[in-house]
Amino acid sequence: MQRTVAQAVTRVLAEAGVRRGYTVPGESFLGLLDAFTAEPGLTLVSTRHEGGASFMAEADGKLHGVPAVAMGSRGPGATNLSIGVHTAYQDGTPMVVLLGQVPSTKLGRESFQEVDLAALFAPLATSSAQASTAAEVPALVAEALARAAGRRPGPAIVSVPSDFWDEPFTDPIPVPHHESDDDLPDIAELAERVGAADAPVVIAGARDVASRRELIAAAEELGLAVYNGFRRQDCFPEDHPQYAGHLGLGVPGDQLKALERADLVLVLGMRLDEVTSQGFRFPLPGQEIVQVRSQVPRVLRELRAQSPARQRDWSVANAAVREFMTPPDTGTGQGVHPTDVVRALRRLAPADAVVTNDAGNFSGFVHRYWCFTQPRTQLGPCNGAMGYGVPSAVAAKLSAPERTVIAMVGDGGALMTGQEIETAIRHRAPVLVVVFQNGLYGTIALHQAKSQRQLAAVSIGAVDFAGWARGLGAAGFTVAARAELEPAIRAALREDRPSVIDVHTDPDVLTADTRLADFLEN
Repeated sequence: MQRTVAQAVTRVLAEAGVRRGYTVPGESFLGLLDAFTAEPGLTLVSTRHEGGASFMAEADGKLHGVPAVAMGSRGPGATNLSIGVHTAYQDGTPMVVLLGQVPSTKLGRESFQEVDLAALFAPLATSSAQASTAAEVPALVAEALARAAGRRPGPAIVSVPSDFWDEPFTDPIPVPHHESDDDLPDIAELAERVGAADAPVVIAGARDVASRRELIAAAEELGLAVYNGFRRQDCFPEDHPQYAGHLGLGVPGDQLKALERADLVLVLGMRLDEVTSQGFRFPLPGQEIVQVRSQVPRVLRELRAQSPARQRDWSVANAAVREFMTPPDTGTGQGVHPTDVVRALRRLAPADAVVTNDAGNFSGFVHRYWCFTQPRTQLGPCNGAMGYGVPSAVAAKLSAPERTVIAMVGDGGALMTGQEIETAIRHRAPVLVVVFQNGLYGTIALHQAKSQRQLAAVSIGAVDFAGWARGLGAAGFTVAARAELEPAIRAALREDRPSVIDVHTDPDVLTADTRLADFLEN
């Protein structure tokens, strides 16, 4: 059967399990848009900004473990996409990025919107290639799928000159050839090391349900303490008695004691990024590290089979976590306390609700007080990219429509990508967006205050987010006092369209333990 190159590409994607593509359409990939729309099993989502499209593709891949596709056009569109590509790279999220390039006859002449896209994305991706012939495009996409889901998952980029998409393609449809698992640890040796260790600890980063199930069984049978990696709090239940804590920002010393005394650390399904390693403090000298990047369920299953059962007492470590996660009396302030917002949402939302968070100080309240107990329930940017919260929620709802999806965002991030609420309206994805409005770029204000600098460029204007939401077609609610929280949340959760709750939070409360006034008075 003769197909176009674009039709061959979409068949490669569909046969590999890809289900959705996110884009702002561009003239440099018109043939791909045609083919994507016509391919059974593929859904094309048109977004309001390429940054939103790339965040959506990242969140889709993170939630399901299967790459989604982000598509963009030449220089402006591709550079707009880059924020979500960087997020996927640092988070280890499988993702395929297809970029329309200038026509092959105009390459290298600084043509209209031309950028060397393969070179631009090389530092941000697991692989980055530009097609030199039309015939090789489907194979490059198959290779990108394999690299995206490889031992280090991440974004894989393919740049395609615009005249290649409609060229005929008569070869067989290529399939991805995934990397072998020859880097798996020797299970018998690992079992011996776990059995001999006095204090073996796991840092969990594998988000899939099978890994989580096997990790719970291994922790209970082998006496392991388990930390969750940064913004991977759904990898191991936070109410489990062997849970040792979330290796995020602002972790207190008591919560790190189990990791400090560990003589064996198993890092599962992730890299030891800067935040998880607490500023690269861990591993400590003399600590033995075993890193398992792929086949985590298999490794844990075989480890259990070859290891004798053993109990170890982690009650002190767990008690430290319980104390840290216990909400304090929030008292009174200028606005609603962020802790009260998170706890009210937790009480009223289903246990398996998907929670997405933007970057910002407010997210620390989510990490500390939500208590993630169910799998596949957290989506957050490990690279700290602002603007993630709303697009990721839209993608989560589109890809898992049966789930309740809640985005928590600051007033800074809300206006970076909040226009994607219109995308949710158009695609009938009733997400709940909760805006923590304190009139500040709070993270930067905290850094300035801590270093005894003046507050500069951190004050932002008040916005009627409820009215803004209604202008986009969503339901809008305003909360200015704690007593108004639960009624607004209940009403928003009943809506069959996207909803925004504009919560006026106390601008003095920057973290659960820090008030801005404490620094400004000194």
